[in-house]
Amino acid sequence: MADRDSLPLPLEVRARLAELELELSEGDITQKGYEKKRSKLLKAYLPHTPGAERRIPVTPSSSSSSSSRYQRRRSTGTRDERYRSDVHSEAVQAALERHSERKMAVLLPSKRQSLIGQTSMDTYTPPDSSSGSDAEGSLGRAGGVSVDSWISRALHGSPSTSSSSSSHSNSSANAARLAETNMHSYGNSLSAPPDITSYMPDPAPISVQRPQVAMLTRPPPKYGNAELMETGDGVPVSSRVSAKIQQLVNTLKRPKRRPLREFFVEDFEELLEVQQPDPSLPRPEGAESIPIQGEEINGLKNCPASLEAALLRWGAIAPKAPCLTTTHSNAKQPYTLTYGKLWSKSLKLAYNLLHKLGSKQEPIIHPGDRVALVYPNNDPAAFMVAFYGCLLAEVVPVPIEVPLTKKDAGSQQIGFLLGSCGVAVALTSDACHKGLPKSPSGDVMQFKGWPKLLWVLTDSKHLSKPPREWFPLIKDANNDTAYIEYKTCKDGSVLGITVTRMAMLTHCQTLTHTCGYSEAETVVNVLDFKKGIGLWHSVQMSVLNMLHVVSVPYALMKVNPLSWIQKVCQYKAKLACVKSRDLHWALMAYKEQSDTNMSSLRMLLIADGSNPWSISSCDAFLNVFQSMGLRSEVICPCAGSQEALTVAVRRPQEGSSKPAGRGILSMTNLSHGVIRVDTGEKLSVLTIQDVGTAMPGAMVCVVKLEGVPQLCKTDEIGEICVSSVATGTSYYGLTGMSKNTFEVCPVACDGGLVSDCVFVRSGLLGFVGPGGMIFVSGTLEGLMQVGGRKHNADDIIATALAVEPMKFIYRGRTVVFSVNVLYDERIVLVAEQRPDSTEEESYQWMSRVLQAIDGIHQVGVYCLALVPANTLPKTPLGGIHLSETKQLFLEGALHPCSILMCPHSCITNLPKPRQKQPEVGPASVMVGNLVAGKRMAQASGRDLSHMEDNEQFLFLSEVLQWRAQTTPDHILYTLINSRGAIGSSLTCLQLHKRAEKIATLLYERGQLRDGDHVALVYPPGLDLIAAFYGCLYAGCIPITVRPPHPQNISTTLPTVKMILEVSRSVCVMTTQAISKLLKSRDASVAVDFKSWPPVLETDDLPKRRCPLLYKPCDPDSLAYLDFSVSTTGMLAGVKMSHNATSALCRSVKLQCELYPSREVAVCLDPYCGLGFVLWCLCSVYAGQQSVLISPMDLEVNPALWLQSVSQFKVRDTFCSYSVMELCTRSLSSLTDSLKARGMDLIRVRSCVVVAEERPRVALTQSFCKLFKDVGLHPRAVSTAFGCRVNLAICLQPHRLGKLAEQGTSGPDPTTVYVDMRALRHDRVRLVERGSPHSLPLMESGKILPGVRIIIANPETKGPIGDSHLGEIWVHSPQNASGYFTVFGEENVRSDHFGARLSFGDTQTVWARTGYLGFLRRTDLTDASGERHDALYVVGALDEVMELRGMKYHPIDIETSIIRAHRNITECAVFTWTNLLVVVVELDGSEQEALDLVPMVTNVVLEEHYLIVGVVVVVDTGVIPINSRGEKQRMHLRDGFLADQLDPIYVAYNM
Repeated sequence: MADRDSLPLPLEVRARLAELELELSEGDITQKGYEKKRSKLLKAYLPHTPGAERRIPVTPSSSSSSSSRYQRRRSTGTRDERYRSDVHSEAVQAALERHSERKMAVLLPSKRQSLIGQTSMDTYTPPDSSSGSDAEGSLGRAGGVSVDSWISRALHGSPSTSSSSSSHSNSSANAARLAETNMHSYGNSLSAPPDITSYMPDPAPISVQRPQVAMLTRPPPKYGNAELMETGDGVPVSSRVSAKIQQLVNTLKRPKRRPLREFFVEDFEELLEVQQPDPSLPRPEGAESIPIQGEEINGLKNCPASLEAALLRWGAIAPKAPCLTTTHSNAKQPYTLTYGKLWSKSLKLAYNLLHKLGSKQEPIIHPGDRVALVYPNNDPAAFMVAFYGCLLAEVVPVPIEVPLTKKDAGSQQIGFLLGSCGVAVALTSDACHKGLPKSPSGDVMQFKGWPKLLWVLTDSKHLSKPPREWFPLIKDANNDTAYIEYKTCKDGSVLGITVTRMAMLTHCQTLTHTCGYSEAETVVNVLDFKKGIGLWHSVQMSVLNMLHVVSVPYALMKVNPLSWIQKVCQYKAKLACVKSRDLHWALMAYKEQSDTNMSSLRMLLIADGSNPWSISSCDAFLNVFQSMGLRSEVICPCAGSQEALTVAVRRPQEGSSKPAGRGILSMTNLSHGVIRVDTGEKLSVLTIQDVGTAMPGAMVCVVKLEGVPQLCKTDEIGEICVSSVATGTSYYGLTGMSKNTFEVCPVACDGGLVSDCVFVRSGLLGFVGPGGMIFVSGTLEGLMQVGGRKHNADDIIATALAVEPMKFIYRGRTVVFSVNVLYDERIVLVAEQRPDSTEEESYQWMSRVLQAIDGIHQVGVYCLALVPANTLPKTPLGGIHLSETKQLFLEGALHPCSILMCPHSCITNLPKPRQKQPEVGPASVMVGNLVAGKRMAQASGRDLSHMEDNEQFLFLSEVLQWRAQTTPDHILYTLINSRGAIGSSLTCLQLHKRAEKIATLLYERGQLRDGDHVALVYPPGLDLIAAFYGCLYAGCIPITVRPPHPQNISTTLPTVKMILEVSRSVCVMTTQAISKLLKSRDASVAVDFKSWPPVLETDDLPKRRCPLLYKPCDPDSLAYLDFSVSTTGMLAGVKMSHNATSALCRSVKLQCELYPSREVAVCLDPYCGLGFVLWCLCSVYAGQQSVLISPMDLEVNPALWLQSVSQFKVRDTFCSYSVMELCTRSLSSLTDSLKARGMDLIRVRSCVVVAEERPRVALTQSFCKLFKDVGLHPRAVSTAFGCRVNLAICLQPHRLGKLAEQGTSGPDPTTVYVDMRALRHDRVRLVERGSPHSLPLMESGKILPGVRIIIANPETKGPIGDSHLGEIWVHSPQNASGYFTVFGEENVRSDHFGARLSFGDTQTVWARTGYLGFLRRTDLTDASGERHDALYVVGALDEVMELRGMKYHPIDIETSIIRAHRNITECAVFTWTNLLVVVVELDGSEQEALDLVPMVTNVVLEEHYLIVGVVVVVDTGVIPINSRGEKQRMHLRDGFLADQLDPIYVAYNM
């Protein structure tokens, strides 16, 4: 206490200091707390230097109590103490206390039990209790709170979001109660969900305007533990899933972190207003820094001219002097390599390299060639021999790690380095060679990315003895390359840094001068001897100074962490080279021993002293071992990098008056690159220590990180640059990168050069403090720039590991990196959790980490992932391989066991929601159909003027009778069975007679009257066609219904029953087989057979025919009802009149050029829409022969459709997207065998895909490309479009122009590329193929004859120009008459069939299709010579999702998601309460489910600027798809909210 006694201190200050010492000795205060309060008391009485606090050695009053106190502290935890700082731990606890005041529930994901492995709660919401406690302090304090009480507090705490601006919210005991509270807070009304997608500037209470709905007279009922909620369609659902989503909505209602000052600009839109930078942000204010010059190096006496000369000297004059001693973990005697042995073995190896590889005329190795040195970390002697053997032979060694497997972390990049260096020979030891992976032939396996290598064993028994007269030429050090050291960059790439012989020698000389090395000193080395500080001190400098190096391998350190201390004591070593990790390991394993004496150490070199968090390990180590002779001045942190070699080393302080420096800096200011000493009681601080002054003969300066290398100001953080002979020279083979790193010319603020010397960038961040002391605050590799602020990965790790008391991370194995998402870097934290951790502990710990990082660093963590212990890729010395871990994360191959995404708090630079553009008013309509300078978006098909023979009939039943009389034997229908043979066929007369018998059946057995509705429940076939015409003959109204599936009768049968009830069917006609199925026991469980209307079986028909066939009197009367389920889940039946049916058949006939001599193949579902028209109606009307293939048979025989088309030489065929997808998926590898079996599609003129959706361009192109080999012309495939109001609007049977003359090269002229971002604002902007955000859209077919189309605004109902997206309206005689419903609800949707424009042509009656699209006039001409108008369908109006003021189509988001990961087979998206929910099907093991969560979140953010709220991972086949291949997203939504999907994993993005 001499320092205190020598100061004139007042008595009260002395008394307070005595109290502090008493508290310290009794364990009531931590060492850091003691030092902090003591420094505060002495501050006024000590000389203070700005920027660095003088380090005052602290000698506790009782060293034994101090060590035991630290022992108690160590025993409580297992986290990585290298990052331990008591001040920082207290700051973290304070931040968590602040967050705990804002009670917020943790949203645990839903996991399938097979994925969890043990039982866990379905939902976990902490109780409404504060996590605060009366007990203060941390685990670091002696006598503090126990671990159990800490865990108890953590498990009963209420963590909140990571957003620092989160406000208070109502918490609850469980998710259901939270949902209930939320519902009652809105006055028991089913209110509109809050919009959580827009930014709310101030945390004012949120008021939700009550919608205009009827008030509920009683609260909604509950089911189980969940609240009854309503979906978007008003469908009540009950589930814990919906309660969780409501809880997530409540979480996100809070205002987010304030957005960034600058939004990124979309190039095609008006520029966004860029706000000015915040003037209150800290800025550097100091003077411009100046380079500091190291002292002149004194001429070393009798110094050798090169390292080879030094080896020759010691090998000659002291051959028995020990050079290297190494100990293996198998407890054998240590092996000692003498200088004589090193010289002789190196000489032998050099001779063999030059003269024994290859032939005398063509040696394999020449001087200057590069060779790889492949040696394990426990064999430094063999490495040393190889290194000096290469120097003597004048070849360049490239030390690398031993490749143990084909999938070693970073191994491929190492191979690329070897290839670029031209390495053809690898040196290794016998023992190492035996352990390398071998091929079946016994040779070393060829590693991925590696060049072909010749493996040379360097053990003496494999080498030839050199002749006496041979002696290597030992030159003085020159500028030839001495060795190449590899470096792994942040992105995983590997660079080779060349070091010249002069640089190597000069570096050793400066280190000798700085560290005070003298001959025959003993050095204990724990570092990797193949690179960096370990190579410089234990291999190079040891030979220059004839040192004795005692090497402690990593394997021995794992077994005995105290081994290096034992070696220091055993050999009375003067120096030791260690990392802070080794200090920590020794502390963890240390038990008080009387024989430990470290007084011989004069220098303890801390290799990672540039890491600011190493200071805590140094202090803790000194605290324990000071009583064993360790002096405080012995601890010497150093800083270095592969490019600049050693930047600075703190000299041993013996006899020196210059004390070491420390600075307590504000971490907030550091993130802005500004140095501010923390003078207040702020908790967000970083304590850093100096790493000494500049090296002798070197010049050091600090330059700005971005832009030109301009000198920083004195209070500004920059990159440290070094000008010295003793630095690296270049990145091998990379001239451009080398110039930017190794040839830097710093400039002053006036633009002038600072020095004539060139500098080398070190990659270290820091500043120069008082007295020329260099302070390092981090590395450029670990820097992450988030939101304009810079954060160091080590600082984030330290905060995460300070989150106590969970003691959760396995051996402190944590890694932090950043990924680029949406124009900014995002922080990702990955950690290995302990094997005994539960899922609830995982999410408790993760939520606390988010709070701590937000509180300390004011930055949000984008993703926090926990993986099982020992699963992250490792470096050779056991650390986490950063770039490989990052690569696994980006590839979706990390396989985490828990993951938490927080995009809502991190993504603050989303584009502003756009305001709606003013609509075009009546005043804008100009003469000539111009709207706002654009052409009016309207088009029409050709006129229906020409009449043919059968067109004199108004009714289909009359056409069939006419054909039965005129062409009785003409075959109308041919049905193909599943084996590809003709199953049955119908001629005109056969169909007529069979229809007559069915009409008789309806009259006699059914006793039906005219106009009765009859349900036709048939499988796809000829029975369905005959039954339909039988109904027409009897005057009944047919309704075609898909029969129930025998394997899924419980689900499909109620749908059949629902259609029967809604259509008011009084009778069911079916086959005997289906009738039995309806009466079966399984069917009775789903629907009681007694509730069915009368069932008529048509297998046995009456013999006599109907005496009188029904003839309708009114062509506008009802012909049949067309029922189908839309993609939004709505069951809709439309009324088709006789007039509309005839007009539709006539249009299709003219468009497709159908006549009796033609054959058409149809592979469609025959129950609704255009599929029913082509299956049942067109052949009777036009007379062509239809070859019918049931899509159900393709599940048994996928090639059935294409084989039939080939077999019957069909020119025109119709299919659905589901058929096309099945063929593409199932026949992708069978095209050669199909071709061998005679399949030939060369005659196919048109293959039309029938759909009620946007054409699937990717599927169509894949289909064309796949079957091009069997003759299918790529331009033969086209699309058709129909909808509920008009079953066929567009149909393009063949290409415009002559198909044969157009060739197959070039893009399809009917495909355009539009800007997806413009579509979100209802604008159409054509772009080039391959442009960013381009979306390919295929024309939906040529408009049918008699059809007029206009594009209208769905809200204002006004016509719009062809550069805008609007609703497709259609006017045609084939329009349906209206919707058919039981309760007369067609009035609600009558506007669909009787719409009128609000201005312009207000007289024409239009039908609204409910689909968005646009028209584009093309350069092609049709048959009449007019330019062709192409219709492009974009999507269904009902499915459009409006988020953030923009309109999104689900298919666009789903396409992006499917591309995001190879294991995603299908995807569907929908919204609920303004949250975007993504459901993905996983084709892989359940353990890979969590990999999909970040991939899905990233791709939706990048491509669509949307934040995903919920990610649901399900098994394949869960997403419902109808018979037309369309996704039933609303059914999926209702199933998810009702918790019926059995998901593998549900992630709720916070």
